[in-house]
Amino acid sequence: MNRKPYPSDLTDEQWAVLQDMIPDALPGGCPRKHPMRELLNALFYHNREGCSWRAIPHDFGIPWKTVYNYFRAWAADGTWDRLVTALRMRVRRAAGRDPDPQAGYIDSQSAKTAQGGEQRGYDGGKKVQGRKRHIVVDSLGLLLAVVVTAADVEDGRAAQDLLADMPGRYYPRLKVIWGDGKYHNYALYDWLSIHRRPYRVAVVNRPAGAAGWVQLPKRWVVERTFAWLGRYRRLSKDYEKLTATSAAMVQVSAIHHMLRRLKPKAHQERFHYKRPRKKAA
Repeated sequence: MNRKPYPSDLTDEQWAVLQDMIPDALPGGCPRKHPMRELLNALFYHNREGCSWRAIPHDFGIPWKTVYNYFRAWAADGTWDRLVTALRMRVRRAAGRDPDPQAGYIDSQSAKTAQGGEQRGYDGGKKVQGRKRHIVVDSLGLLLAVVVTAADVEDGRAAQDLLADMPGRYYPRLKVIWGDGKYHNYALYDWLSIHRRPYRVAVVNRPAGAAGWVQLPKRWVVERTFAWLGRYRRLSKDYEKLTATSAAMVQVSAIHHMLRRLKPKAHQERFHYKRPRKKAA
């Protein structure tokens, strides 16, 4: 790499983890002209720093259109899904946990849209015109599933689409998914019964008479994950035209977060403001 590194670049240890998970080139197609590590560095830079596709720095040596095409292709063929699953299992093993979680935590986050696109609506509770990101995480805050809908879609209804991506055969140990009062939804309970999900949705309500902010058991886990995702500036708004690419952006952020959690950098430079010196009297 003949350039100055960016903070979002993969370290050698992180690339060693990810290298064997990258899908091979399609047989019969054109050979790859660009190194996959630099392509992922460009994609993680775009996701972390929040620039537009055309503003990806030239010193990566890869055209922005190539980075975009790989992003869309891997979203379509399920590569991002597989990377999220594989890395989540590795992080859980490294933490001394079973690879399959016993509990999940569900919630949604409303985000403004920056342009037109499919499935846009108005969330009257949050006063947001745009979309909602619905996620389920495990007890470590690692992503299990993500779905993006219009902001006016009820959380209990969107949970059906979210949990449709979590069949019991993929989560044999999962017993309960914790959520807030929005998931006390009889249509959701019927859906879980009809589709024979081995887990249930349990609701954690606010204490009676509580005013202002209250830290509630269980629910803080998924709120912490939204805070982690908030460090990725591409997610500051929903810049995507398609909900599928919007969900893929959340997965890319989760992948980068898990890599840094699994193989943290040896040294992280910190920025400190320099206080102006007082002039001598």
